[in-house]
Amino acid sequence: MSNKAAVLFRVVAVAEAFSWAGLLIGMFLKYVVQLGEGGVPVLGMVHGVIFVLYVVVTLGVARPLGWSFKVTLVALLASIPPLFSWVFEKWALRRGRLDGPARLSQGGTGLFVANEPEPVRV
Repeated sequence: MSNKAAVLFRVVAVAEAFSWAGLLIGMFLKYVVQLGEGGVPVLGMVHGVIFVLYVVVTLGVARPLGWSFKVTLVALLASIPPLFSWVFEKWALRRGRLDGPARLSQGGTGLFVANEPEPVRV
């Protein structure tokens, strides 16, 4: 479960960061360059949906990944400043926070550990 949880978190964290960036570009086009709406209504809705998804996924993967309350809180707070969810995701990957409980028995990231084949019975 921790492998799927880590991949899900990584995908949603990067999507949240990109939706933030898209919304910021749209707001720049709307308010600074004044090119009309600049896609802000659509980008705002997309970012809102992905933001809520990020919060739900973060709370859902915290236990399977073995995150402490502090790490979970930092992950949730990372969704507020633009692109910080991506920064948190990179930090969590480097620090082994996406390995889950398997990191203790496998000694490395659980994302890329191949399952051992079953022995052939003769």
